[in-house]
Amino acid sequence: MVILLENTKKISLVVPCHNEQENISLFYEECKKTFINMDVLVEIVFVDDGSRDNTIDELRKLEAEKNFEIKIINFSRNFGKEAAMYAGLKRTTGDYVVIIDADLQQRPELILKMLEIVENNDHYDCVCYYQEKRKESNIISFFKKKFYKIISKMSDVEFVNGASDFRLFRRYVVDAILNLEEKNRFSKGIFSWVGFKTCYIPYIPDDRIHGKSNFNFKSLFKYAISGILSFSIAPLRIATYSGLLFSLVAFIYMIIIIIQKLLFTIDVPGYATLLSCVLLIGGLILFCLGIMGDYIARIYIETKNRPIFIEKEYIQKGHLNNKED
Repeated sequence: MVILLENTKKISLVVPCHNEQENISLFYEECKKTFINMDVLVEIVFVDDGSRDNTIDELRKLEAEKNFEIKIINFSRNFGKEAAMYAGLKRTTGDYVVIIDADLQQRPELILKMLEIVENNDHYDCVCYYQEKRKESNIISFFKKKFYKIISKMSDVEFVNGASDFRLFRRYVVDAILNLEEKNRFSKGIFSWVGFKTCYIPYIPDDRIHGKSNFNFKSLFKYAISGILSFSIAPLRIATYSGLLFSLVAFIYMIIIIIQKLLFTIDVPGYATLLSCVLLIGGLILFCLGIMGDYIARIYIETKNRPIFIEKEYIQKGHLNNKED
């Protein structure tokens, strides 16, 4: 596919990497095949998110490459993909910015379709790929669909089922995203919250050539909770409504007990009923306290004002800038 860009545009690729030593060179070769004959400037920002393998060594080998502008951010430890995406976006300078994984499940040539859309449609500010067919277990797929359905109802922003982080943004959209410096980051929500017109297009991710995904049901559950707490106060309202409901039920039950005792001389249920009520109400109280505790914990983390990430070093075309922090 040949894309005719108005004037010469610069495209920045943000590539989060975690234990991707076997995929780095393959990914780079695919980028060359995609962009080498196009009249565009290409900048690739790799972010090594505390890899335990030789990912950073493989990235260093790209310093000598002359085809694209290479930037490498090496974290001091693993800060997570959300932090890696944010760090990469901060280092980009392109007219268009693309977030793409290094594992080649998201093929670089798919970027051409996104470029074609934004170049031919001025009203689109972003392009996002969503998974048309999921290559995962039915259980994981079921819970993902439910998550998007629930969070869309609980939040004021739109969440598209299957929407990935594989996105292209115009420059001003990236600038808007970078203005949101919250520590508890949920990028899918942030991308929706900033607004702008987004075109959603389907794709089927390829199988990983090397390595394996660390995303499992436990990760999915934590990710879902993080998303809901980051973009909705509905859980707090659920706690309030639950308290009101149980108070109403308790009041009605109290009236029934009084009527039974005074008018019908019926023995009031004793120990078993009392214990069950205490356990039920106690469990509800702990549940509500847990919800409030999660929100308070997020406030606590934000007030510490710690950085989202720490760069151990930043490399650009052979230039090494060691960080003291």
